[in-house]
Amino acid sequence: MSFRVVIPARYGSSRLPGKPLRDIAGLPMIQHVYRQAQNSAAIEVIVATDDQRIAEVCADFGAAVCMTRPDHPSGTDRIAEVALQLGWSDEAVVVNVQGDEPGLPPQLIDQVAALLAGGEGAQVATLATPVRSLDEFLDTNAVKVVSDSRGRALYFSRAPIPWVRESAPAGLGSQTGYDGAWRHLGLYAYRVGALLELAAAPPSPLELTEKLEQLRALEMGMTIMVALAMCEPGQGVDTEADLVRLAREWAPQSPNNS
Repeated sequence: MSFRVVIPARYGSSRLPGKPLRDIAGLPMIQHVYRQAQNSAAIEVIVATDDQRIAEVCADFGAAVCMTRPDHPSGTDRIAEVALQLGWSDEAVVVNVQGDEPGLPPQLIDQVAALLAGGEGAQVATLATPVRSLDEFLDTNAVKVVSDSRGRALYFSRAPIPWVRESAPAGLGSQTGYDGAWRHLGLYAYRVGALLELAAAPPSPLELTEKLEQLRALEMGMTIMVALAMCEPGQGVDTEADLVRLAREWAPQSPNNS
């Protein structure tokens, strides 16, 4: 089973402008992400960007870069353009590694690619982790996923699913149970044919309602395989506070601090 990795990277970010080039322990974030992807079993790792500043930095540390249009609404669309530019076959597998995941373990990249390859008739694969607290279960920024007995996604939602009825005798505010709930990770493997079909389709009704792009695939009748991540996924970087925390954690230790 062979696969490629594409890392979509854009300079503009409302919460953290210039995010891919921000420094973490002496290196730009995008270089950390690229290194993790290079340590996977991928046959090729490409950074997809529309920004010359990102392209130049990536070229400096030896990354392959594909320049894409500036008007893509999502990383999925940017990766679809790469697949078209490079002429990948419909059956080829590509993993979308987000450019703000500098601590993503390479094992998870390999896992999601293998999950897609082993899923009969599957067009997409993704990973999840167990929900570990009631706050996480009720958090609308924590996307939950439920799947069937064969590991195929049934639904993704910002709402707390599956709802534990017996643990909420007085409604939403009284919920105490979250056993069996999974939190979705934003790591995807795609068959290129499915990727191109998704990118060409308009946003679906459920996608627009929940603001979750993966619901488009379900509404189009695609099979998404889901599995629990084999290891902790690491922390992504969304805000300045995330960046400061990670820079502190990854800072080289001096003799006096060791």
